[in-house]
Amino acid sequence: MQSVSAIEALPAEAWNALVGDAYPFLRHEFLHALEASGAVCGRSGWEPCHLALWWGDALVGVMPCYHKYHSFGEYVFDWAWADAWERAGGHYYPKALTAIPFTPAPGPRLALAAGIDPVEARELLASAWEDRELSSWHLLFAEDEEVDAWRAARPSLLERHSVQFQWRDAGYGDFDGFLAVLTSKRRKEIRRERRIVADQGIRLRRLVGRDIDREALMHFYRCYQITYLERGRQGYLNLEFFERLLATMSDALVLVQACLGERPVAAALCLQGRDTLFGRYWGSEVEADCLHFEACYYQGIEHCLAHGLTCFDPGTQGEHKLVRGFAPRRLRSLHHIADPHLHDAVARFCDKEQRYVAAYHERVIQALPFKRA
Repeated sequence: MQSVSAIEALPAEAWNALVGDAYPFLRHEFLHALEASGAVCGRSGWEPCHLALWWGDALVGVMPCYHKYHSFGEYVFDWAWADAWERAGGHYYPKALTAIPFTPAPGPRLALAAGIDPVEARELLASAWEDRELSSWHLLFAEDEEVDAWRAARPSLLERHSVQFQWRDAGYGDFDGFLAVLTSKRRKEIRRERRIVADQGIRLRRLVGRDIDREALMHFYRCYQITYLERGRQGYLNLEFFERLLATMSDALVLVQACLGERPVAAALCLQGRDTLFGRYWGSEVEADCLHFEACYYQGIEHCLAHGLTCFDPGTQGEHKLVRGFAPRRLRSLHHIADPHLHDAVARFCDKEQRYVAAYHERVIQALPFKRA
C-alpha cells in the first residue's frame, strides 16, 4: 500500500480506469483541480494522503483520503465531538477523512481492479489510520454497498444517518409528464413559479460541455462568489479550480444561465455522470422571485428528462425540495474513533440520532406531492 501527498503522484489514466466515468467527483481531473488550485492543501486544512494499492507495476486500488485539521467543508458535522474531546483534554485533530472535499454527493469512495480481494484490500487500507496517531477516520457519502462492506470488515465502525432529497425519473417522458403525477395543488404551484420567472423577463438556457466558454464561466464565478459574500465569507473554491474543470472535464459540466435580454444575471453549475445530474454551485446578481427554484431544480429535471439521466441530486439540505418532487433518501456515514471513551460517547450520540432521523424520514415521505393510488 502507498500513501501519496498529491493526486498527481498517481497516473491519471490508471486512476480513471479504476473509478470509471459514472461519478465525476472521483475522477483524477476533479481531485487534481482541487489540489492544483490550492483549494485543497495543507494550508487549507485538507492535507492529501490518498491511498493506492499496487500489484507489481499495476495500480489496482485507489481511495481518496485526507488528514483534516478542522471540520469545514464536510457536511456531516462532527464539531460537537471535537469540542467535547478537546475540553476533556484530548486532541481531535488531525483526523483522517475519506470523502470528496466540499462535495456532499453520494458515490463510490474505494475503487478496486477486478480480481482484487476486497476484504484483504480493506485490511490494508485500515492500517493507514489505525496504526497512526490519528483520533479518528470518517467515511462520508459512500454508497450503501460500500458502507455494508466496511462494516463487515470493521464491526466497530460507528454508523451515522442523515437525509438528502433526490429526484428520480419514473418514466415521465417530459416535464409535463412529471407534473401529471403530482397533486393538482403542487402542479399548479410549480407552473405558477415558472410563470413568475418568465413574467420578470428572465429566460433560461442550458450550456453543456464545449458550449461553455470562458466568458460564461467568468460570469458564473462572479455569481458564485456573490452568494458567499452575502453570508460574509469567501467561497471554498477559487476561479482556477473552475477553469481547470472547464479545461480537463468539460464533458461533465452543465451550466444553467438565467438571462435578462441577452445579459446573464444568474447561473447554476452542475456536473453529470453516467445516469445522474449533480447540482453543485449557484449564484445570482439579481433578486428575482422563484429564480432559484427554476435554475437549480426545474432546469435540472428538464435536463435529466432530455438526456436520459435517471437521477437528479440537487445538493444537501432543504425541505423546500420535497414539495417539488425530490424524495428523501437515507444516507449513512461511518466513523472509526480510536479512544474507547470517546467511541462510547459517540456511539450513544449516533444511536439517538438514528432514531430521530428514521422518524424524520418517515414523516417527510408522507409530505411528498405525488398522487396517492
